Amino acid sequence: MNRRLSNCHNISDLRKLAKRRLPRALFDYIDGTAEDGVTARANRSAFERHRLIPRTLVDVSNIDSSTTLFGQAVNSPIILAPTAFTRAFHHHGEVAVANAAKAAGFIYTLSTVSNTSIEDIAGIGGAHWFQIYVYKDRKLLEDFIERCKLANYQALCLTVDASTPGNREKDRRNGLIIPPRPSLATILDAVQHPGWCWHMLTSPAIITANITGDSRLEAADAKALLQYMHEQLDNHVSWDDVAWMMEQWQGPFLIKGILSVEDASRAADLGVHGIVISNHGGRQLDHTPATLDVLPEIVEAVGDRCEIIIDSGFRRGTDIIKALALGAKACMIGRPYLYGLAAGGEDGVIKALQILDEEFKHNMRLLGRTAVSQLDRSCLQALN
Repeated sequence: MNRRLSNCHNISDLRKLAKRRLPRALFDYIDGTAEDGVTARANRSAFERHRLIPRTLVDVSNIDSSTTLFGQAVNSPIILAPTAFTRAFHHHGEVAVANAAKAAGFIYTLSTVSNTSIEDIAGIGGAHWFQIYVYKDRKLLEDFIERCKLANYQALCLTVDASTPGNREKDRRNGLIIPPRPSLATILDAVQHPGWCWHMLTSPAIITANITGDSRLEAADAKALLQYMHEQLDNHVSWDDVAWMMEQWQGPFLIKGILSVEDASRAADLGVHGIVISNHGGRQLDHTPATLDVLPEIVEAVGDRCEIIIDSGFRRGTDIIKALALGAKACMIGRPYLYGLAAGGEDGVIKALQILDEEFKHNMRLLGRTAVSQLDRSCLQALN
């Protein structure tokens, strides 16, 4: 691991290094939020409203961070969330992320809009979930589902809060919209990052690798493929579509993007196996509640019928502890590992995962809890 990564001691340090390594438009894409960023700030401040209550004189020589998801043992409650077009941030993209996740023993959720195919990521080994949208072309959905079955993906995760992109004004200013509109300013900024430019110019073209079987699309450039995927997003999604996808998949099925008890209850009634409480890291609808704030009521409503996972705003091991203490089974991270990827490729992702995992275990020791099962509301003091 290089010296710069070695000098990163928390996720904030990786963020600063990523900012130096990436062209501004790409860093803004990772780091940016919708509109005024109210939701993104709320995600962070929610963690500050809970204090940790340690127990003392406890033997903490052995910390067990393992848990179970859908009846299967997993090494950690930390899951890598799906992120699109990862190769834009580092030329090794999803391969680097999947390798790091495998080394750490964490679950990696591959995005539909990835630059590496379902099959190639499966070939790396490790535990994989696949994230999917509802597309107008149901044949495209059937193809994705069948390929995931053949590649032994463990779960399917339907994102429901992105039927249209959030109003991310930084991306619009930078030309990172559909279709992309690069400007002279963004081109000049890119050439000021020669390492990134060199790797982009000497690496294979960035493609949407999961679109196959259509010769017209396979021959299209990245801009045309982006436009196609954007146009495929179906604004007429209903619970009937969810039921249809579950029937096609016949395995652990999650819905990602739920923030209300009503939607959580409807999902549980339908028989989904898991819910991901998510506001997309504040990148979709601004002024939605922090995910940690709605977690307790959703756990109370449906936690005995499906497994509750939470994402949005996680930066510290103590954040993970607080979410688990409030009833979540696991936490998804996105930006933290993307900062690591941009900062140093596979080594950077490994560093990000090590930071969170070590913080999580270290703070469990300080808290006087030795297993994930011991994290409950007795660990917390809520502030008014």
